[in-house]
Amino acid sequence: MPRTTRNRLRLGLGASAFLLAVATVPAPARAADATDYTLTVDPAAKGAKIDDTMYGVFFEDINRAADGGLYAELVQNRSFEYSTVDNRSYTPLTSWTVSGSANVVNDAGRLNDRNRNYLSLDAGSAVTNAGYNTGVRVEQGKRYDFSVWARAESGTTLTVALQDADGTLATARRVAVRAGGWAKYRATFTATRTGSDGRLTVGSAAAAALDMVSLFPRDTYRGEPNGLREDLAEKVAALRPGFVRFPGGCLVNTGSMQDYSEASGWQRARSYQWKDTIGPVEERATNSNFWGYNQSYGLGYYEYFRFAEDIGAMPLPVVPALVTGCGQNKAVVDDTLLRRHIQDTLDLIEFANGPVTSTWGRKRALMGHPEPFHLTHLEVGNEENLPEEFFARFTEFRAAIAAKYPDVTVISNSGPDDSGTTFDTAWRLNEDAEVDMVDEHYYNSPQWFLQNNDRYDSYDRSGPKVFLGEYASWGNAFRNGLAEAAFMTGLERNADVVKLASYAPLFANEDYVQWSPDLVWFNNHASWNSANYEVQKLFMTNVGDRVVPSRATGTPSVQGPISGAVGLSTWATTAAYDDVKVTDADGATLLSDDFSGDAGQWTHTGGGSWTLQDGQYVQGDDAAENTMVSAGDTDWHDYDLHVKATKKSGKEGFLVAFGVKDTGNYYWWNLGGWNNTTSAVEQAVDGGKSTLVSEAGTIETGRAYDIDIKVRGRQVTLYLDGQEWGGFTDDKPAEPFRQVVTEDRRTGDLIVKVVNAQSADARTAIDLGGARVTPKARVTTLAAAPDAVNTETETPVAPVTSTFTGVADRFTYTFPAQSITFLRIRQR
Repeated sequence: MPRTTRNRLRLGLGASAFLLAVATVPAPARAADATDYTLTVDPAAKGAKIDDTMYGVFFEDINRAADGGLYAELVQNRSFEYSTVDNRSYTPLTSWTVSGSANVVNDAGRLNDRNRNYLSLDAGSAVTNAGYNTGVRVEQGKRYDFSVWARAESGTTLTVALQDADGTLATARRVAVRAGGWAKYRATFTATRTGSDGRLTVGSAAAAALDMVSLFPRDTYRGEPNGLREDLAEKVAALRPGFVRFPGGCLVNTGSMQDYSEASGWQRARSYQWKDTIGPVEERATNSNFWGYNQSYGLGYYEYFRFAEDIGAMPLPVVPALVTGCGQNKAVVDDTLLRRHIQDTLDLIEFANGPVTSTWGRKRALMGHPEPFHLTHLEVGNEENLPEEFFARFTEFRAAIAAKYPDVTVISNSGPDDSGTTFDTAWRLNEDAEVDMVDEHYYNSPQWFLQNNDRYDSYDRSGPKVFLGEYASWGNAFRNGLAEAAFMTGLERNADVVKLASYAPLFANEDYVQWSPDLVWFNNHASWNSANYEVQKLFMTNVGDRVVPSRATGTPSVQGPISGAVGLSTWATTAAYDDVKVTDADGATLLSDDFSGDAGQWTHTGGGSWTLQDGQYVQGDDAAENTMVSAGDTDWHDYDLHVKATKKSGKEGFLVAFGVKDTGNYYWWNLGGWNNTTSAVEQAVDGGKSTLVSEAGTIETGRAYDIDIKVRGRQVTLYLDGQEWGGFTDDKPAEPFRQVVTEDRRTGDLIVKVVNAQSADARTAIDLGGARVTPKARVTTLAAAPDAVNTETETPVAPVTSTFTGVADRFTYTFPAQSITFLRIRQR
């Protein structure tokens, strides 16, 4: 049946209502501390089959996930290609310091056309690289491979040193460079001690040209050359993911769709195009990463395919559809360019699967992998906000792939949000065209995930399958993991609809963060699992093969009306507000301010600069984000809010808040958000926001808008310039007790998975429906304080394994407060 927005807009109690107490280890409950539940299992009924590929990972080069992260290269800006196009602060010598005289050159003497810059180093001079984070990390006794491309007219000797502030980290090496053209030279270091603040220095006795200065640990994942950082790769492998989605994300469908060539003017801000990323690393094109840095493409498509193969996962690449997203929102109209991208996609499938006698299969074989990679799924596009334009292009990709490779599943998407006009339009187009699979993305508050366990219960069983390619609650605390776990029980219960799911993003280097939360955090010497990672690992390594139907009682909830003060804010915009008035349901005035006097009724809790100007309250900093000022009583309910707002300058529109409890808990009507492309109501709970209702739209600069918000009970109606814009009812409970049961055919285990995201223990009567079982169950429990966060030095969220000996056809088990528990029960 068609998707509708009605159910998705009925939201409810804040997660904070349930996530209040601390329980770090499982413990027997006292009667006063427990809530009683029943869980009934029907082992004779046939539930949905769960595919081996159900859970996977999504890798995007964000937060320095590739260079400075999973890609093991220790030298930053090794080819002197950094540019202001990548980041306004960059120069070609970013991360390098010069002793003596050196400069970066872009001329016909370069190493090759796709590696445009090189370093000209004068006689007796040296350059030193700062690496990533605090520097170059080496460990005592381990080997590191240095390489450089160099040329010198008369020949020279390079001196290569590795040291930190305390002295030498490895014995220096001297490298003889022959007279003549470009050649690659190598040396090996063995670290004499451990350090994380190292610097690599290359000096030359005579004038020389250098490029591709590299230092690689010998110990990469599985010993691969041009390989992956071992600890990070092992963390992904430990999840045992069913698939790897790569390479993005926003970097797939943003920037120019042109290639990297003289004909295109050597475009530096391009969409991710796979042919740029294969072959010898010194010939791979550089690019400006959407997230504000340079990406070397040392980690490219071949390495992604190899990694997926190494960890036993299905490769799932994403290619651009020639409709930009992530705030750019432009449809590229160029039929010749579209045909080239479609052919590139067909060539990608040949690169992955073709025989060595084929053009692209031979290129794969020359890189060291004559066997095919067995590509079965491919996604076209990512979060396009122009569904009609996207789908017109997607249809052409899909037809071309189906004609040549009918066994490849081509995946579409539904835009960047979990609901709204774009979502509904995209789903209608996908359903009408009988697309195989649709990728949904959403990032929401923990409350949203607790409220939406039933999201896929009503999806059409005969329609397109769902790939949940990106999802996360806003935060890396255990309360986030609890909410995500509760939601995942709903994904498994609906495994006949939801075929693939991956948390996002995967990696974050703690010193280069553009997006949070993230699954794995790291720096140049350590890595650690977030609470969310522990949740994902528990589910991914205990999936089962089939759902065993079950049901459980719920948690009673009591809701009052939406209540709170009112607020004004902006985001990267200057705006003027006037004639604020709040009246109760009977028309009595609660607040009235025409700003003819002072602004004494308003409390400034955000950023920005607020001043009174000509009888208006003006926020004048067009770079500031979330500039909230609020007024009124947090107990106000059932009221009408009127505001007059005028955008003066900047990227977006204005924000009018209601139901304001504090800086992390409120609703606001975001008019002209997302680079002035969309208006939406967002709800913030403990700082994490969810979108409740949205529509495409822009706000004009200099025009005064009348904004009215009517709050009655838990129903809200919104008016723009006297016309009803939309509304929602926020009455869906955030159920803290969720469960699913699956069967592992290989072991014969019933896996009872229970999430108890509340402050009380859950004393539960479990009825296995006549299943013949052994009395012992293997138990894995995650339990911690809701605000617990794993760090480099502390791991408060970690699994605890135990044995429970009281299993029978009917038995009682107490699930600790704030816990996720998996009982593996062996059937006889």
